[in-house]
Amino acid sequence: MPELPEVETVRRGLSPAMEGAVIKKAAVNRPDLRWPFPERMAERLTGRCVTALRRRSKYILADLDSGETLLVHLGMSGRMTVSGDPLGRFVHDHPKAQKHDHVVFDMDNGARITFNDPRRFGAMDLLETATADQHKLLAVLGPEPLGNSFHEEHLIAAFSGRNTPVKSALLDQGIIAGLGNIYVCEALFRAGISPKRKAGQIAAPRVGALVPIIKDVLTDAIKAGGSSLRDFRQADGELGYFQHSFDVYGREGEACRRAGCGGTVGRITQSGRSSFYCGKCQR
Repeated sequence: MPELPEVETVRRGLSPAMEGAVIKKAAVNRPDLRWPFPERMAERLTGRCVTALRRRSKYILADLDSGETLLVHLGMSGRMTVSGDPLGRFVHDHPKAQKHDHVVFDMDNGARITFNDPRRFGAMDLLETATADQHKLLAVLGPEPLGNSFHEEHLIAAFSGRNTPVKSALLDQGIIAGLGNIYVCEALFRAGISPKRKAGQIAAPRVGALVPIIKDVLTDAIKAGGSSLRDFRQADGELGYFQHSFDVYGREGEACRRAGCGGTVGRITQSGRSSFYCGKCQR
């Protein structure tokens, strides 16, 4: 499942082709993905100008001049790619239609946005822009980890008294929006904290120190274009490269990269997910 850096990378790739442009034609080629598409979705999108392209957690939000917002979730295998962009950022022409091209937007600037999703775990919905934050998928989300509302005091208060492992606490979308398994593993390594530690038992200064570390991990990943695990691609079809910088994720049995540690990266399963960490330097 794409995490925040991957979704933000896609948003940034789509922005020059979509923001300020009109959806000249919207084509919806099947009735549903993870759930049914909104009624008359193609009709409601056709002729509408995209006034802003935002991200909330792992969702892309396209605000329209109709007062509605298109919510997009990529799911496990969803890709949004751009072709024919007149700004010259995407050099390939419009490709031939593929079997799993479920939604296609032809923009008035010549760009084409294609949503391809072989496994159909992605989703789209149309919300009223004014009340979008109250949508059931968005209302439960905590602060954005790269925003000003995610700070030391927030995380210390959220961890206080919690008996769950710190890994599980950081994956709780009500505490921090958008964090996923990969980047939690990487942040905990940089912080020197074991994923097995109980969140409420970590000293407040160490909890507070996690905040800038999480921000740095996510920022580094966005700069690298995300991580190309399984199906992720950027909006121009290129791979992300942050996976080449992983300190622990996917490196079971390899030497710890922390200078002077000498430990080995191990893997455990927590809540059905793999946690990678160094048992020697992460305490």
